[in-house]
Amino acid sequence: MPVSLTWVDAFTDRPFAGNPAGVCLLEEPLADSTMQSLAAELGIAETAFVTPTTTTGTFGLRWFSPLVEIDLCGHATLASAHVLRAHHVIDGTTPVTFDTRSGPLRAAFAGDLIELDFPAETLTEGPLPDALAGEWDAGTIAAAGTTSFFAVVVLASETAVRQYRPDLGAIAATGAKALLLTAAADAGSGADYVLRVFGPNVGIDEDPATGSAQCVAGPYWSAVLGRPEMVARQLSLRGAVLYVRPEGNRVRIGGNAVTVFTGHLC
Repeated sequence: MPVSLTWVDAFTDRPFAGNPAGVCLLEEPLADSTMQSLAAELGIAETAFVTPTTTTGTFGLRWFSPLVEIDLCGHATLASAHVLRAHHVIDGTTPVTFDTRSGPLRAAFAGDLIELDFPAETLTEGPLPDALAGEWDAGTIAAAGTTSFFAVVVLASETAVRQYRPDLGAIAATGAKALLLTAAADAGSGADYVLRVFGPNVGIDEDPATGSAQCVAGPYWSAVLGRPEMVARQLSLRGAVLYVRPEGNRVRIGGNAVTVFTGHLC
């Protein structure tokens, strides 16, 4: 059977913005080496592989960066739900469940918007990693810490996040899979907080849009700002908008997605 491949831009409502993801709809699993090779060939942040299960409305889902398999990926999950609806595999009204390395994840549909149900993660605050010493003036850093995936640095302003020029070697030397840089958004910007994500240790210099980062950034900023629902803006070159709603030990992460092209692997 031919393998369908769809290129989707996620967390955006227009092509060539947000974060691109490749989505393969499979009849049966591919070899790990084949999936990793395809992800490397595409060279984008993540490629998702979706397989059917014996349970209606539930699909297996795995994500690969150009270098490694990823435990949790937001934009490629959003893209996978979008592709399942666009290819009429599902009706696009009933929520879909994905079985993943991070447990079951759900995607629900509200018109063009897709909302993910992801696990919340608490920031363990601590000192700035030694490898990042000197990247910012002391007064620019509002907080720092870690999660199971990210080194996290909270800066004092949106401008500081926007103007940061990453030292990818220093970021890699932290040992974290990625660096999450975030700050409160400027007043009147239409967003509540901003972020950027750098992942040289997983083959992604700067991620254009990062759904999984909201698992920690959402609860953090909800507590700091006192807001139950927020708009996050990712300040990558491509730009992205995410709608974030923490709920206890879960985080709802909403966004749009658009198909750029679709075809089949030879």
